[in-house]
Amino acid sequence: MEQSKRPSADISKFISDNLDVVSVSRQGFNKFYINAHPNKHNRFQYMLETLSTFIQAHNAAIVSQDVYGSCKLHRQGMAALKKLFGQINWPVTWLEGYGPGEKTLTGTQVYAVSQTNIEHVKLDGQIIGNTFEDKDAKYCLLGNLKPTDKTVPKNIQARQTFEKMQTALNLVGMDFSNIVRTWLYINDILAWYDEFNKVRTEFFEEQNLFRKLVPASTGIGVANPAGTALITELLAIKPKNQNVLIRPITSPLQCPAVDYKSSFSRAVEITLSDHRRLYISGTASIAPNGKTAHIGNVEKQIARTMEVVQAILESCKMTWDNTSRAIAYFKNIDNLPLLDKYCSKNSLPPMPIAAAHGEICRENLLFEIEIDAVAANNK
Repeated sequence: MEQSKRPSADISKFISDNLDVVSVSRQGFNKFYINAHPNKHNRFQYMLETLSTFIQAHNAAIVSQDVYGSCKLHRQGMAALKKLFGQINWPVTWLEGYGPGEKTLTGTQVYAVSQTNIEHVKLDGQIIGNTFEDKDAKYCLLGNLKPTDKTVPKNIQARQTFEKMQTALNLVGMDFSNIVRTWLYINDILAWYDEFNKVRTEFFEEQNLFRKLVPASTGIGVANPAGTALITELLAIKPKNQNVLIRPITSPLQCPAVDYKSSFSRAVEITLSDHRRLYISGTASIAPNGKTAHIGNVEKQIARTMEVVQAILESCKMTWDNTSRAIAYFKNIDNLPLLDKYCSKNSLPPMPIAAAHGEICRENLLFEIEIDAVAANNK
C-alpha cells in the first residue's frame, strides 16, 4: 500500500530595497515575516507606510514588532504607527545601539498572521503579547517586557523580568517550559553580563529547564526608551498533538553555550505537520573551546560566524535560502559593508536581514548574527 504523503506548507519569499517578506501559507491561515527598511533619504515614515500598505493589502494582524534606531524617535515613531494603524494591539520593542546617537531608524521587523484570530495578552493594563492557534499548537509571542522597578539594582531588574515572563505565560495556560526562543536586550551589557547570566541560570534551575528545553536566545547590548536594565521578548509554543517535535540543535563548530556558563541552546528546531522552523541563537566568532576567535579582525570574525551558522543550517538540511528573518549586530555599524562583501564573495542569496548597532556580550567580539529559517516538509 502506498504511504500517504505528508502535507506541505507553501513558502514564498519577496526581497526588495524597502520590504522583505517571507510568507508561510498553511491550511487555514498565513504567517508573514516582514522586514521593512527606510527609503534612501532615511525617511522612517516611508518605512512604516510601506509596512501599513502590506498589512492592509493582506488583511493581516500584527502579532509583534521590533524597531531599530534612536530612542529619541520613540514618541514620534509610536505616534506615526498609531496614525497608520489606529490602536496598537501588539508589543513594540524599541531598540537602540550605542552608536553616534543620530536621530534615525534603521529598520523594523514584524511578525503577522491572517485568516486566524489572535488574542491579546495583557499585564498591568498593557498589551504585552498575542496568542494564536492552529491545528498543531498554541503560539504566544511576548515583547517589550520590562522590570517592574528600574530603580533597583540590575540583577533584581533581571529577576523581575523573568518573573514577569512567567506570570504572562501563566495567563495563557503556559509556563517557562513552553519557551523555545528568547531575546534579551541588555543595557550596558559589558558591565554586568556575568551577573545577568547568574540570574538567568538560577531562574532556569528553579524552572527545571536543564532537564527540559533550554531556549535558543540572543543576548545583545542595546538601550531602550524606558531606561531599564533590560527589555525582553519570547516565543512560546504549546503543542496540541504528536505531530509537533521541539528539540535543541547543537552547533557542529562550537561547544554548548552552557559550557561557559551562558544558559541557552545554540538553536531550536520546531517540526510541525507541514513545515519546520529553525531558530538559531545569536551567534558570534566563538572557537570550539569557547574562546573568542580572530580577536581584532572583524572580517575574519564575520567569516567565522557565518560558517558556524551555515553548519547549523546544514545539520538541519537547510541552506541560506531558507532564511525567514535575520538580524546582524555590529559593534561598529560602519563594518556593515564587510558582511555584504562576505555574502557576495560566497554567493549567498538575498536574505530578509536587518542591520543594527549593538554591543556584543564580550568586549573582543565585533559581530553577531541571529537567523530564523523555515522549510516545508517533503511532499
